Amino acid sequence: MTKSMTAFARTQQSLDEGELTWEIRSVNQRFLEMYFKMPEDFRASEPVFREILQKRLKRGKVECFLRFNATAQQSESITVNLPRAKALIHACHEVNGLLHQPSEVNPIELLQWPGVAEESKLDMQPVITASEAGLNTALDDLVANRLREGERMKQLILQRCQSIQKIVDDTRKKMPEIQARYQQKIHQRLEQIKVEVNQDRLEQELVHLAQKMDVDEELDRLDSHLKEMTEVLGRDDAVGRRLDFLMQELNREANTLGSKSADISSTNASVELKVLIEQMREQIQNIE
Repeated sequence: MTKSMTAFARTQQSLDEGELTWEIRSVNQRFLEMYFKMPEDFRASEPVFREILQKRLKRGKVECFLRFNATAQQSESITVNLPRAKALIHACHEVNGLLHQPSEVNPIELLQWPGVAEESKLDMQPVITASEAGLNTALDDLVANRLREGERMKQLILQRCQSIQKIVDDTRKKMPEIQARYQQKIHQRLEQIKVEVNQDRLEQELVHLAQKMDVDEELDRLDSHLKEMTEVLGRDDAVGRRLDFLMQELNREANTLGSKSADISSTNASVELKVLIEQMREQIQNIE
C-alpha cells in the first residue's frame, strides 16, 4: 500500500521501574535517515533500535525521542555501607581522643565520605527490554498513520491521473480536426496573397507539417505512463522513487506536446497537463 513519509507517533509505558515514553516524527527524505535522542543508560541499545527501524521503514527522515523517568522509590533509594560507616566513626573517636578540642561527628559529612552512602543501582535490563517493545508499538502507530495519509494521497494522485487521461483522450480526438484546420489556414493565406505555387511542392510541405504536428507517439506514451502509475500505486513496497521518475517522463511528454502545438487548444492541453503533473509531483515527494 502507498505510504506517506510524514507522520507522528507517541507511546507511553508504565513500569515498576518508572515511566517510559517514545516519540517518533518522520518527514520526507530521499533515503532513510535515523536520529535518536535518549538517556545515556540506553545508548548501548541504539544499534538494536536502528535495526528495528530499518526493518519497518524504507525512506524518510525519522527522529526518535526516548524518555525514562524512574519512580521516586527507585530514584531516591540510598544504601549506607554500615561497616565502612562504623569504621569511619571509630576512627573519628580515636582522633577526637588526641585533640584538645574534640568535635562531634557530623552525619552529613560522614555520608559524603566516599564509599559510605551509595545510591541503589537500578537494574536497567527490564527497562531496556521494555523500550524495544515500546519502540515496536510506536512504529505500529507510525506505520498506520503513514498508511492512512498515503491512501489519501493515492486517491488524490489517481484523480489527477484521470484528469490527465481525459486531456489525452480529448487531444487525440481533436488532432485530425486541428491538422485539417491548419492546412485550410495555409490555403486561405496563399489565396489572400495570390501567389502561384507548385501544388506538388505544396502537398509535400503540408505532409511535412502534418508529420511535425503529429503527437500520436507522445499521447501513446502518456497513456502508457498513466497505466504504469496506476499499477505502481497498487504495489506493497516503497514506490516513491518510481513515481518520481514517472513524473519526469510525464512532464517530458507534456513539454513535447506543447512544442509541437499549432493550435491554441493543444497549447492549453499542454499547460493543463503540466499543472496536473506538478500537483502530483508535490504529493509524490511525501510518498515512501
